Amino acid sequence: MWVLGLNAPAVGWHDVAACLVDGDGVVHALVEQERVSRVKHGLREYPARAAQACLDMAGITAADVDVVTVGWDMPRHSARDDLGLDPPVLGRPWRFGDSRDWLATALGWRVDAARHPEVVFVPHHLAHACASFYASGHAEAAVLVVDGNGDDESVSIYDARYGRMLVRRERWPIPHSLGLMYDAVSRTIGLSFLEAGKTMGLAAYGKARGADRWPIFEVCAGAFSPPFHLPSGAPHRDVMRAWWDHFARIGFRRRDGDPATLDGDEDAVRLAWSAQASLQEVMAMLARRAREVTGHDVLCLSGGVALNCSSNGLLPPPVYVPPVPHDAGVSLGSAWAVAPPARPRAPLSPYLGRRVRPREIDEALARHGLAAREVLPETVARWLLAGRMGGVVTGRAEIGPRALCHRSIIAAATDDRMRDRLNRAKGRELWRPLGPVGLAESEGRHWEASPLHRYMVGASLMTDLGAKEAPAGVHVDGTARPQMIGREDGVVWDVLDRLRASGAPAVAINTSFNTREEPIVDDAEGAVRSARAIGLDFLILEDRLVDLSGDG
Repeated sequence: MWVLGLNAPAVGWHDVAACLVDGDGVVHALVEQERVSRVKHGLREYPARAAQACLDMAGITAADVDVVTVGWDMPRHSARDDLGLDPPVLGRPWRFGDSRDWLATALGWRVDAARHPEVVFVPHHLAHACASFYASGHAEAAVLVVDGNGDDESVSIYDARYGRMLVRRERWPIPHSLGLMYDAVSRTIGLSFLEAGKTMGLAAYGKARGADRWPIFEVCAGAFSPPFHLPSGAPHRDVMRAWWDHFARIGFRRRDGDPATLDGDEDAVRLAWSAQASLQEVMAMLARRAREVTGHDVLCLSGGVALNCSSNGLLPPPVYVPPVPHDAGVSLGSAWAVAPPARPRAPLSPYLGRRVRPREIDEALARHGLAAREVLPETVARWLLAGRMGGVVTGRAEIGPRALCHRSIIAAATDDRMRDRLNRAKGRELWRPLGPVGLAESEGRHWEASPLHRYMVGASLMTDLGAKEAPAGVHVDGTARPQMIGREDGVVWDVLDRLRASGAPAVAINTSFNTREEPIVDDAEGAVRSARAIGLDFLILEDRLVDLSGDG
């Protein structure tokens, strides 16, 4: 049995993705559409190319797929003319009885009239919850889903145990959405759609400066509410307008200035910090509530708000966040809702994307007139210590928005000037932080230890030693979003191990391998082009090392 899970039932969704799972719940591939189409977040695209990439990796065809799942309850939406989404859905919504037409439109499949895959729609928050719980390796857990909006909810709590379907215990409507609040703040301070991560980075300046907070959510024991009243079924745009009206009432007008100067705008910093601090209060309350109503100590998070690593890092353990908590993850979760693993397994590997083939590397190097040598970790370690920065493309691509050293840019963390150099090279705002990567020994040594560092989804305070030995990885509030890697993670572990052997700190900067407004690279040609556009000094393509600096 083969189950193909999807996010994006119609054109207009974001974080479009596909995932292929077999009948035993084993994940064979997960690909985000942006990686293959090169359109960031896959906006205004169907997941056709992502789906085909998954089939290719498994060596099967569309005719082998038994079930196609979608991480949205589209039959529930079909009765509504206006889904209230932003950006609005441009394609026609689902109508009953036309599954073959939809498969042809969304995936480009020529579907046989007598035999074609069953199409199953899975409620959005249930898909999120399945993705987090079954990825965690735990036998039972409380699952907290927090995002912008699901089908008609923004927060939900599930009781998850192997051997039965997940049970929803509580839910909150869309006007209570933490994700929409954060989006409204991001747009108010001059950022754009899907730039909440920048707002989180800016908030740290308010925390560090001790900025006074404006009122956001009202929080009390077991409950929270926005500072306005809307019906539970209010659409996305009405909630956004209500937040903008609230910001105007407290004295903040929408900002249209250059994002590069946001850290110098005290009101923008204050609003970002107000939003972040309020979100952290609500998430702490929701975490307690989830544990209370389910009776489970283990907490699994999912939904776009689970990418807020600052908030995640403050929650009492044990906490699990998958590498794909955002909407791309419902491709996985919807498939697992139909074909769940029979028993707990090791936590999900994040390396489920495409592998770059040797022939692709040969062709890209020849096309650009580049020579390559064998990758020697000691050479790369020496180059890092000399101040060089390079790109890494190795193994199967990581899933999710965090580069996890398979499609990363690495540089020395020992010089805090490297942060500005890399930010300038990538066209990023200089006030944005970069994350460090270290070996297991860095946990508790360079930064406070946390299992969330496996997927780079939790922030922690840097220790005094970490601030001294890896200053380029420390944010203004003394925190970092680290990644901890093991020997099985490949060449970057080997490089860090050589740094350690040389007596240098076994820590480096790890940031995503992409140029401004570009998705993370996914092939050899894109890696070479991006490396040159950024101005990288070297490039690792699997077992090849390319010197781009001309210095040998």
